[in-house]
Amino acid sequence: MAGPGAELIGEEEAREVLDVIQSGFLFRYGPDDDPAFKAKVSKLEVEVARLTGVPYAVAVNSGTSALLVALLGLGVGPGDEVIVPGYTFIASMSAVVFSRAVPVLAEIDETLNLDPQDVRLRITPRTRAIMAVHMLGNPARLDELAAIAAEKGLFLIEDCAQAFGASYKGRPVGSIGDVGAFSFNVHKTITAGDGGMVVTRDEAAFERYFGIHDQGHRPLRHGVEIGRRPFLGLDFRMTELQAAVLLAQIRKLEFIRTRLHANKRLFKSLIQELPGLAFRTIMDEEGELATMLTVIFPSESIARAVAKTLETKVVADSGWHVYSNMENLLEQRTVNATGCPFNCPTFPTHVRYAKGSLPATDSILARAINIGIGISDPGIGAAFGVTVKDGAEEVRKQAVRFLDAARPHLT
Repeated sequence: MAGPGAELIGEEEAREVLDVIQSGFLFRYGPDDDPAFKAKVSKLEVEVARLTGVPYAVAVNSGTSALLVALLGLGVGPGDEVIVPGYTFIASMSAVVFSRAVPVLAEIDETLNLDPQDVRLRITPRTRAIMAVHMLGNPARLDELAAIAAEKGLFLIEDCAQAFGASYKGRPVGSIGDVGAFSFNVHKTITAGDGGMVVTRDEAAFERYFGIHDQGHRPLRHGVEIGRRPFLGLDFRMTELQAAVLLAQIRKLEFIRTRLHANKRLFKSLIQELPGLAFRTIMDEEGELATMLTVIFPSESIARAVAKTLETKVVADSGWHVYSNMENLLEQRTVNATGCPFNCPTFPTHVRYAKGSLPATDSILARAINIGIGISDPGIGAAFGVTVKDGAEEVRKQAVRFLDAARPHLT
């Protein structure tokens, strides 16, 4: 159960990690005048900023931390609302809650990302930001969402956790909104087991993000800079060991993208003539990651029958990626007795969550099956498919399995 990067871990990663261990410096900071210190985290930040097309990046310990740092750095907090899609990993919602703002759920469309028309309907005087999640490596409708954000004076946050290496109309994801957040979890494009990154074009925002992740310190500090810390921060720092693995993984990114695109094109070409079979809308065929081939059937009953034969599940059943399966969100369970941000006397909210509250999302996900192209993860409904290591022969074999399972229901 892993993403493409995890499938390719080998000697390159081992050499990078050994380099750190032999240096004796595992912490992200070390003496600049000691050649033994490799500064892997700093090098990773520079490399991710370059690949993303922005001047600033902050390495953190998870994608969830990246989202929380982004929200806090933008000043999102009590009394605010953030619009998020009903189909996303639960961290999109939990990061909003831990910033003490309220997540407002919106419908998806056939992109499996935010429906801009529904986003407009969810905006209230309390709305502070729109979180565009690029689910399964497919960029959201960024032109429309950016236009809405600009018109309404809102922040546009790009949750790129599942889309490192993707682009939208020639621009890397993460560089289009006010801030981008990436994940390097084991299921993502590249991985160090876990880890994340915050990217931005704004120098002042970068300084805030850095301080939040490093106990309030200013960027690239040298020791404890008492008296110069602008605010209290937290500790979301990445270690040199994580960065070492990711530096090796980044060098495999182009191979990953090329292989996934080739396998997805072939798989789709072999099944696309099935009558009644539809495919997820892709905003940028060349820019998406191609980690998943999502098919949409005419009815839920057909989708469930095919899923059963393939020993997988419809997307609606993919656990904590679907709002209706997030019992802790639906019941507004929080870690403290006050129940904030849902039950705060100072900032009362009427936002509530319930199964069936997003009918368009429910319909699409109940009729959809994810075919893994680069990700093997039953948690997102991708128990069936191929991996980044597979070639054309295995793709053809699995396409035949799919055709045998689906054809009796579509002819």
